[in-house]
Amino acid sequence: MNLARAEVRTASTPRPSRPAGVPPTLQSVKSAQTRAKLIEATIRCIVKLGYAKTTTPQVAAEAGLSRGAMLHHFENGAALIKAAIVELHEKRLRAFRRAADTETHDTATLVRTYWKQLQKPAFVGFHELALAARSNPELARILQPLQVEFRERFNQQADSLFPEWGPDRHRFHLAMTLSQTMLEGMAIQRLTGATDEAMVEPMLNLLEEQVASMNPALHPEIVQSS
Repeated sequence: MNLARAEVRTASTPRPSRPAGVPPTLQSVKSAQTRAKLIEATIRCIVKLGYAKTTTPQVAAEAGLSRGAMLHHFENGAALIKAAIVELHEKRLRAFRRAADTETHDTATLVRTYWKQLQKPAFVGFHELALAARSNPELARILQPLQVEFRERFNQQADSLFPEWGPDRHRFHLAMTLSQTMLEGMAIQRLTGATDEAMVEPMLNLLEEQVASMNPALHPEIVQSS
């Protein structure tokens, strides 16, 4: 069964949201923990089996829950896959914040931290979903709006974390896009066995040099000539 295809809700009715300022109850905490367990199980299934072979019964089994218990938290496969994509995006944003959590914003540290993040299963899962969406309209309808939202949040976060790049944010966004495109492309090649491992280190060094050369904080002449 296609995970993104809507299913009939059988186990529960919509639950009212908790009013702002009201402390969480034990039940709501347990519910959040179960939802998180199901989301992580979904990601693991996608990484291990691929999107096409991931089903809601398999996700429930991976999480150690019954399918009925799963439907109590997610009304259908589409809701579950959307939550998994959101979590994958959150993992990328958290990794970016951790990489930027230094006083100097050293280019080498930023590049190496993001490269390390791309070696984790979360990137494999996201890449699998992105490829599947190319030929799966149902999945594409879920993924594409979330991709736009992620890009906007990433750019906003980057702007706030790196004020030293100055008012010309276009150059900064070019540097960020260059880094993402190159590192993620290298990670995909590594997944498919197309990467010459001897070239990884030189390519990382080349990217560090290129991004550093674009930084007006390190090269004031960039500001003067722009």
